Amino acid sequence: MEDVQKPEERNSGNFGGRRGTGRVIFLDRDGTVNEETHYLHRPEEVRLLPGAAEGIKRWNDSGFQVVVISNQAGIGRGYYTEKDFWAVNERLNQLLGEKGAHIDGFYFCPHHPKAGIGEYRRACRCRKPGIGMFEDAEKTFAVDKAHSYMIGDKRIDTQAGHNFGLRSVLVATGYGQEEAEQAQKEENQKKDYDFYAASLEEAADWILREEYKWNL
Repeated sequence: MEDVQKPEERNSGNFGGRRGTGRVIFLDRDGTVNEETHYLHRPEEVRLLPGAAEGIKRWNDSGFQVVVISNQAGIGRGYYTEKDFWAVNERLNQLLGEKGAHIDGFYFCPHHPKAGIGEYRRACRCRKPGIGMFEDAEKTFAVDKAHSYMIGDKRIDTQAGHNFGLRSVLVATGYGQEEAEQAQKEENQKKDYDFYAASLEEAADWILREEYKWNL
């Protein structure tokens, strides 16, 4: 497993060229892989969610690249630094590694259109549900959109996946249950996600079943 990107390489995709099978799992981070903590920035506070390592390991073992796509407005608001963000990522991969799993790349958006400070205050293409982070990742990871997926605990995550041309999964962890309940109230609206899963492990079950259909 390669080292995660360093702060000075923000979203650069500096992994030594495009790689992978074309099948990519894009994940939100907070509330999806690790427990939702208000503006998480301390490595010692990282806690894996139940089923997260198991789901990620199944994707690793099945030939998927696993890539985090994360809004990090806390950086733009001045609550913590990009260096803090990378320290959390390193701790996250350490915890996953103890269970035989890993994340291959991390991409983030530090901007906020209203609350950002200085250079971070701007409307941007990367903040989900925008697709800028996916486009950055695509420079490194060969993305076969028909066999790639976006997973998160918010509908802006699943909307972003759809905007990029992927199928999307909403997980019940983090804000997911609340988001699903809100979606049910708007049942006349276009559905924002293709599957609702209790955890990343259940999401992995569904995705691998979907992929199996292609090989029949």
